[in-house]
Order: sequence, then C-alpha cells, then structure tokens
Amino acid sequence: VPSTSTQSPPLRLGLRACCALPPVKMVKFTIEEIRALMDKQDNIRNMSVIAHVDHGKSTLTDSLVAAAGIIAMENAGDQRLTDTRADEQERCITIKSTGISLYYAMEDEDLKDYKGARDGNDFLVNLIDSPGHVDFSSEVTAALRITDGALVVVDSVEGVCVQTETVLRQALGERIRPVLTVNKLDRCFLELMLDGEEAYQGFERIIENANVIMSTYADEKLGDVQVYPEKGTVSFSAGLHGWAFTLRSFAQLYAKKMGADPEKMMQKLWGANFFDPATRKWTKKDTNSGTCKRGFVQFCFEPIKNVIDTAMKDDKEKLFQMLEKLNVLGKLSGEDKELSGKPLMKRIMQKWLPAHEALLDMIIHQLPSPRAAQKYRVENLYEGPMDDVYADSIRKCDPNGPLMLYVSKMIPASDKGRFFAFGRVFAGKIGTGQKVRIMGPNYIPGQKKDLYIKSVQRTVLCMGRRQEAVEDVPCGNTVALVGLDQFIMKNATLTGEKNDDAHPIKAMKFSVSPVVRVAVECKVASDLPKLVDGLKRLSKSDPMVQCTIEETGEHIIAGAGELHLEICLKDLQEDFMGGAPLRISDPVVSFRETVSDTSDHMVMSKSPNKHNRLYMQANPLEEGLSEDIDEGKISPRDEPKSRGKFLAEKYGWDKEIGAKKIWCFGPETTGPNLLVDMCKGVQYLNEIKDSCVAAFQWATKEGPLAEENMRGIRFEIHDVTLHTDAIHRGGGQIIPTCRRVLYAAELTAKPRLMEPIYLVEIQAPEQALGGIYSVLNQKRGMVFEEVQRPGTPIYNIKAYLPVIESFGFTSTLRAATSGQAFPQSVFDHWELMPSDPLQEGSQTNQFVLDIRKRKGLKAEPSPLSEYEDKL
Repeated sequence: VPSTSTQSPPLRLGLRACCALPPVKMVKFTIEEIRALMDKQDNIRNMSVIAHVDHGKSTLTDSLVAAAGIIAMENAGDQRLTDTRADEQERCITIKSTGISLYYAMEDEDLKDYKGARDGNDFLVNLIDSPGHVDFSSEVTAALRITDGALVVVDSVEGVCVQTETVLRQALGERIRPVLTVNKLDRCFLELMLDGEEAYQGFERIIENANVIMSTYADEKLGDVQVYPEKGTVSFSAGLHGWAFTLRSFAQLYAKKMGADPEKMMQKLWGANFFDPATRKWTKKDTNSGTCKRGFVQFCFEPIKNVIDTAMKDDKEKLFQMLEKLNVLGKLSGEDKELSGKPLMKRIMQKWLPAHEALLDMIIHQLPSPRAAQKYRVENLYEGPMDDVYADSIRKCDPNGPLMLYVSKMIPASDKGRFFAFGRVFAGKIGTGQKVRIMGPNYIPGQKKDLYIKSVQRTVLCMGRRQEAVEDVPCGNTVALVGLDQFIMKNATLTGEKNDDAHPIKAMKFSVSPVVRVAVECKVASDLPKLVDGLKRLSKSDPMVQCTIEETGEHIIAGAGELHLEICLKDLQEDFMGGAPLRISDPVVSFRETVSDTSDHMVMSKSPNKHNRLYMQANPLEEGLSEDIDEGKISPRDEPKSRGKFLAEKYGWDKEIGAKKIWCFGPETTGPNLLVDMCKGVQYLNEIKDSCVAAFQWATKEGPLAEENMRGIRFEIHDVTLHTDAIHRGGGQIIPTCRRVLYAAELTAKPRLMEPIYLVEIQAPEQALGGIYSVLNQKRGMVFEEVQRPGTPIYNIKAYLPVIESFGFTSTLRAATSGQAFPQSVFDHWELMPSDPLQEGSQTNQFVLDIRKRKGLKAEPSPLSEYEDKL
C-alpha cells in the first residue's frame, strides 16, 4: 500500500489498517454484521472508560477505535475521535460522554484461555468515553447506568486521585465490574527514568490504593472486585504511543521459550518472585547476588526499557538484532525502518505490544456480558417487585420478553433543536415504528402523570460522530432513538404500549449537587421566546443542570461548578439561541437557614379569627442526621418501626416519636427538616395535620431570614387549641398561622446561615506551596491534609473552600503559583456560619442583606413580633 500520510481519504483507512496489523483480521465492518452480533448476548461487552481528569481516557480509547479499523493506527492517540464537539478538541477535555460500537474478529489463538460462554469469535464492544472533570460527573453517572463494566484509567505518575475515587464509588454503586489500566508508562521511561524496582513499587502502590477504594465500596452481590495483575485484571499502557501489555502477553512469550505453563508464568511475573539467570532458579526473596532480580523487572520492564533506550539513541544495528529475537522485525515496513528517534520508538512499540490487544484481552476475558451482568444488577435497576415478569426478563436478558429500556441522556442531533434519546435495552426488543409507553421520572404506577404513549420513528446506533440506522435492537445493547425528544425531559423508562403494570427503572443518583446559580436575561426584549425555548433544550441536553423561573421573573440556571456553568451558558447562547446576546448575572450561591439552639421560650401564634392557637419550639437536628436524610437512609417512605429503631439506636431518639410522630419531612417532602408532633390528647389534631404539613413545606422552602431553604431543624408542636366548629379551623385559618409560628420558632432558636463548602484537591510541587496557602487564606479556605506523593516531588493538598469564594479561585491560584498548581473542587458539605445574621455589621448579616436585595425583598428581615402573638 503506498503511503497515505499526507492525505488520508477515508476509503484507504480500511486498507491501511489491514496491512498494519496482521494478527487481528481487520475488516471495515458493515452495519449488517453488527446487527447480527447484537443477538449473541455472550459476545457483547458494554463498557465505559472512567478516570480522573487528564489521565488519558480519550487517548486510550483511540487505540481501541483504531483496532476496529475506524481510524488509522498512525493517528491513534492524537485524533481523540470521541471528543466530538469543537470546544472539546480546542480545550483538550471531554465534556459529554460519547458512545461508539466496535466490532472485533478475534482469532482462536487469542481465545484459547477464554473460559466463559461465547458464540463464535466475533465480539461487539459498546464503548462509552466519559469526562473526567468533577463538574461533569453527572455525565459519568449517565454512562455507567447503561454499561456493565468499566475500564478505570490511572496515571502512572500521579496515582489515584480524588476523581478516581468518586467515579469508582459511582461505578460500584451501580454494580459495575472494574478493570484497571496504569496509563502513561512512557513517562516512566522518558521523563522519570525510573529503574525497574522503583517502577514496580510505584505500580504496586497505585494498584493497592485502587483496591482499597474498591473494597470499601464493594457490594457483596458483585463478589470480589479487586484487581490483580497476575489474574489479568490490570494492564499497563501508554495511550499516546499506542502500546500496552498485560502480564499474560509476556507470560505467553516466555512460556514458549522456557517450555513452562503460561498460567504459572503469570503468577511469577508479579509480587515477590525473583529470578537469578546465573543459577536459572526462582526464589521467593532477593538473594542479593548481583544477577538476581524481581520477575516483573527482569522479564517485563527491562526488555521494554532496553528497546526504548536503544531506539532513542538511534543505535539501529543493535536495535534490529533485538527486534529479530522478538519477531517484530518482520512486521516493520521499509519506511518504518527509515524513521529515527521518538517516531521509530513509537512505531516499534506499536508493532511489538499493540495497545488494543492487551486491552481487548482484558475487556473480553474479565468484563461481564449483559446476560451475566443483569442477573445481579436487576435489584439496583428495577423499582417494582423482583418476581414480576419485567424483573424476570431483565434478569434473564430475554429478547422475547416485554420491552424494558432506560434512556439515560439526550444527545443533541445535527439538525438544530432535535435530540436523540440515548439508552440501553434491558429486556425485549425495540424497533423502528414501535409504539412505546414513556414513563418519566415522576411517574407513579397506576396514575396518568408523566406518561406518554408514542411511536419510535427510527432506531440508530451511535458511532462517535455518525449515527447508523438499524431495523431493531435486542436487549443488552445501547441504542439511540429518534422522535421521542418532545416527551422525555432528561431520562425515562420505556416499555411496550400494552404493559401498563410495569414499574419504571430507578432514577440515577448524582454524586454532586447543583449549588452555583446564575440569572440570565435577554439584552433585547424580543428574544424572550428564544430564551425560554433555549432553556428547555439546555435542561434536556445535560443530565445535571436545573433551569427554573423565580417568582421575581428571573431565569435561573443552576450547575455543579464554574466550568459546568460556563459550558452550559456557551451552549445556550451559541447552539440553542442562535447567538442572541444575553446578560448574565454574577454567580450566586444558595445558602441554607438553620438553628443552633433550642427556642428560648414556647412560641405561640393565633389564627386570623383569633379562635385557634398553635404552640411550637425548634431544635437543631443531631449531627449527621441531615446527611443521613440527604443520602436516603431515613426517608418518609421507610417502614415506621425500622425508622424508629434506627433513630433510637443512632441518635438516641424516643422510639415512639421516631416511628409514629414524625408528620413530614421538608422542603419537597424529602428535605432534612422534620415536623414532630409532641402533643398529649389534643382534640381534632388530625384534622389540621394536612394544613400544618402544607404550611411546613412552604416555610421550609422560604425561611424568615432571606427566603432560603431551611436545613437541619426539628420543629415540635407542643400544644394546639382549636375551635370546636370545623368551619373555623379550615386551611385558610391554619396554614398562615402555622407558617408564622414556624418562623417565630426559628427566630427564637438562635438562627444561623449555612453555606455550601467545596472539597478542593490541589496537586503542586513543593515550591508552590507558599502561594497555595496564601490564596486559601484570602478565600477563607482551610487545609486539612497535606501529603507528599512517594517517589515524586509533588504534594497533594486537600482543603475546604466556601463555594461563594470559589469564583475565579482557579485563575488566582494559577497566578500565585505561576501555573504549577492544579485544583479540582467538588461539593462536599454544608457548614454552619458562626456569626449571628441578625446582629448588625456581622459578615452573615451582610450576606442576608445582599440576598434580600437581589431577590427584591424589603431590606431588613421581619422582626419576631410580626410572627409571634401574645396571649
């Protein structure tokens, strides 16, 4: 094949890839072949690539894509095919998760060790490349929901970072089996110049750190999820140069030479196994003779090091002799031999240890097929009873059962304003023109709310930037649907139109919450309809973002952080509004109101007709209880007895109160505030319960200080005096009274504000530490951990930083440390602000006045006398 390096028309890519890689037959696969494979469930792998930001996910994905013949091997690593948007290519970060289906024809030789069920030698890998930024971790959740396995990428120099832990926790929460690859090995050879033993210690430490996280969050249904190099669940890769190896690839090489069993050889290549070539014996400990070395170092690390060093020195005679021994020389073309230095090294390594072989070996051998995975994932997926026909067909992954499909995200299509619904079929089949029931997130079985019955216009496959139409898609595969975008907000469950007793699939839990908000308005009033339409589309396109309209008429967009908001606003302006100019306010942070003490006296309010009196007190909730309510360990739907027991054991509540006397949670009926009934023998109490609950929801959503949500308050109703005549104690009398008494109770219990706090992890070299500390001190930050990473000059600093101070934090930090520090921030918890918001001149008081001014309320918070009545 003549060289096509200058111009590479897509037609010749297929040819090129065939010639480059003799071992795996490369055919430009057709959609028909893929469709045929979709029915063979044992040969499907659904996987996502997850990692910390900039650890090389998209780059590594490229070599897998190249192996399937979609892009040329030479370009792999630089093209980043899965970064489809222009701003992703420009900034070199992934923003949206992208799906791509790859078809591999494997040889019998490669599969002889494969123990699982399979049907033929062809495999279909549905791969989703996900972003690594904390701000986009909702995209990761959406990707994980529709896959069964995850390839966790860790940088060999930086090790396991904060976001690695977050994504691993999300993956294990969804019961997804992880395999690990230690990436950027080329840095070990070319930058750090490590010797074998140091490198081995570094790898071992990384794998150990990852295993600690995995065993912490593991689920007993998954079994052992820890990864071990000698079992083939860890690979070592250099994504940019396109090479990788597992211990199996080396074991097979040496087993032939030494006449040993490859399985035994694999065990010897990791851990405390030393080999002395002089005596040709394996020992368990180092014998300290000059020739004795650890197995991994001697058989894996040093051969690679020698090849790389010789290639970099351009010593071609010696190099070609080495390659002859490794059977690599024959794979190099005449042009390849002309190269020198780094390009030569890259080409040789790609031919000797191609990345896709090691990764595919791991994906096919270690990750589960849909049929295996859905057996243990069904409990986490399906909301209804575990023994009905739907749960059963999900468990069996049955293509002839009723349809169950979960749409996890909406992908913007090329024509403006339309979306593909991207999801995965868990049971049954979905086809073009089929009628489906669409159950939204608020659907309750048996009701009509949030339910549509519509037909699917087309079913398509995602191929990175292109979509390919197919007739129908059976279960176990990912699919994109056309024509349902008007009826699905962010995610939904689809079933067949007759299956009206099906329950939806559980909604996804996101690990971050949208705490940063901006208000947007049009510069030109006539663009308002465009804005409203644009906001609708924006909230579809991103699983996390929230678009609301305040009572003041502002349009508010809430996101997970500064970067997330910036991308959302850019999308809104350029894609969804056609470039209409917008006025964007400074970012606003939502606070929470709380109390720090019990009310200093019993508070009483009378109803407008003076016939009903309510007596109440407010207490702060116990430490940790609000978090438990946030995580859903305690919820209004719990079985009352078990809830009472939990509260009694963990927080020392009275069992009766915890079980029977909690009237409701608020705001939104699930928030971390409680209304508790402490009355003894009051007449007609149950009749006003609904009115009190309504007032409580209203009051907890807009507190008395600045109309922010309340958090962590327990309101106790102590006594109620009611009029005997039912007409005089209706909602109109009780609701305003109850709201006033709730406000009065909060104001008498030393009210405080709570602010959201980020956990910031900063990586920086030692000389930058001074700058980091000074910036954190200006911004009210607090460092609580500082660790030097063993074997590198880099420090890891963890600190708490108030969200309100975090705007422009990144740029200030980079300026102070001349660009050496890399911060990553993720929402962590709510922190009590110590000063009194009602005392003039305090910092919190200033915050309250600012918020009230922004919301257009009257400047000062109302005094207590407005809410409390005297007898």
